[in-house]
Amino acid sequence: MEISEQMKIIKRGIDEIIGEEELKEKLEKSAKENKALKIKLGLDPTAPDIHLGHTVVLQKLKQFQDLGHEIYLLIGDFTGRIGDPTGKSKARTQLTEKEVKENAKTYEEQIFKILDPKKTKVVFNSQWFGEMDFTDAIQLSSNYTVARMLEREDFSKRYNNNRPISIHEFFYPILQGYDSVAIEADVELGGTDQRFNLLAGRNLQKEYGQKPQAVIMMPLLEGLDGVDKMSKSKGNYIGIDESSSEMYGKAMSMPDKLITRYFELLTDISLEELNEIKEGLSNGELHPMKLKKRLAREIVAKYHNQEAAKKAQVEFENVFKKGDTPDDIPQVDINKEDLEEGKLWIVKLLASTGLVESNSQARRMIKQGAVSIDNKRYDKINLDIEVKNGMIIKVGKRRFAEIIIK
Repeated sequence: MEISEQMKIIKRGIDEIIGEEELKEKLEKSAKENKALKIKLGLDPTAPDIHLGHTVVLQKLKQFQDLGHEIYLLIGDFTGRIGDPTGKSKARTQLTEKEVKENAKTYEEQIFKILDPKKTKVVFNSQWFGEMDFTDAIQLSSNYTVARMLEREDFSKRYNNNRPISIHEFFYPILQGYDSVAIEADVELGGTDQRFNLLAGRNLQKEYGQKPQAVIMMPLLEGLDGVDKMSKSKGNYIGIDESSSEMYGKAMSMPDKLITRYFELLTDISLEELNEIKEGLSNGELHPMKLKKRLAREIVAKYHNQEAAKKAQVEFENVFKKGDTPDDIPQVDINKEDLEEGKLWIVKLLASTGLVESNSQARRMIKQGAVSIDNKRYDKINLDIEVKNGMIIKVGKRRFAEIIIK
């Protein structure tokens, strides 16, 4: 493929490329020597569940992979014990080695729903950092000054507000940068919030006599509310391990303004078709609801299969147009010993289903009238509910659970 065509694919949906001309030169050399570029993504396994916001950068890796380049997933099992200070107002809790290893394993399992494991190299940075002694660490840290570290917005804010900054936090961007030196990365990907860390790789590669990596920064995907970044804590996310019906229903709830952005960043449709969708929405020739259905099918098919996507669409239309109950409602066990005379406080009952994150969220959903039990709506939190086998609890429009008493 011509370099110009490769660049069109690479630049799809990105926020910024630092070192674009260098990237073109790398691509040309790669084609001339028939040698794949090393494309790096660093992951600190601090949380085991991936949502669609995380997949934006993974989609870009897949595009590089399809172009014949070599993907390096760098699991920060060593740096994960420090914790990335990006955007934090205080030091992060350091993870244990056991926690890091468990999270890393889960990440690998989920990431390979997108990437081809046969064409992906997974490396752990404890491989080189575990062999360093204190002299090596001092020599590495000498490449950065305190003044340069305070150029980071989060560090600068904490310093100006007299909030503590631990010395070990300064090591994080230095270590992440050295990862690029260790694997001799040609390109590194990351979100726009990782700018300082990504540039550290370029700077350190120069110090170690390597050609600096090109940096590709991907946008942070808005969540289903259309406002905030997709986040589990905000509740505006679609998890890639969620059921097909849950995925489909959530995708259908997004605001119309996100349709083209989600098609661009989360699907494999061609650039030509993407432009047709943008134009069709703009001139009114394409109806948003029709496009949402297609987008929802695309997302479900990617993480499940085509059959699951078709079934999820039929179920969605039955549930939301006809008021039916879905066929595959997840079952939740309730321990008989937790009941008092066969009853349970409605807030505790709701929280025990996993349909809400906490008791406080359960209270909010009940007060909003968003909770139904066996098709009867409840909006009072001071109720004890008689718990029965097969009881169906519904939260919002698309979350269901069937109660099983054990």
